[in-house]
Amino acid sequence: EARWFYFHPGVNPVSLVRAFCQNLKSGEIISGGSTLTMQVARMLERRPRTYQSKLIEICRAVELELRYSKKEILTFYFNLAPYGGNIQGVAAASRLYFGKAPDQLGPAEIALLVALPQSPETRRPDLHPQNAEQARNRVLTRLAERHVISGEEYRRAVSTPVPKAREEL
Repeated sequence: EARWFYFHPGVNPVSLVRAFCQNLKSGEIISGGSTLTMQVARMLERRPRTYQSKLIEICRAVELELRYSKKEILTFYFNLAPYGGNIQGVAAASRLYFGKAPDQLGPAEIALLVALPQSPETRRPDLHPQNAEQARNRVLTRLAERHVISGEEYRRAVSTPVPKAREEL
């Protein structure tokens, strides 16, 4: 979903059709096809996961895209995103897991915080360090493939241990 963020108006029709077909085939909701903007809409207005709620999310996502820049929407996402347990927002997660502000994080730390909201409970580094490390490393691999980080930064980052939550917080 994130790779198409800058190319859609808040809704990705291809993802929605794919998700709808998967759900029909399985007989239950297993996929939502939500964009990051639709996820922001859902986090702003919590609703049960139904097709009616999905239609409302679609409308809200388009409204968000018309009113805010992509950068602002990403900021909303990272400030509202779940990071496991009762941790909400990138600043809280950064302080809890690393003891520092988000603007002081290195590639390994940033990659973990990017990966966590996709599955916050199963990737919690304090409860599931292997899942967290695998998810973090997938993000790092993408960053290296796209030359966002150097080969040396990648090697250093993947060898960094995944943190546990800081007990004093």
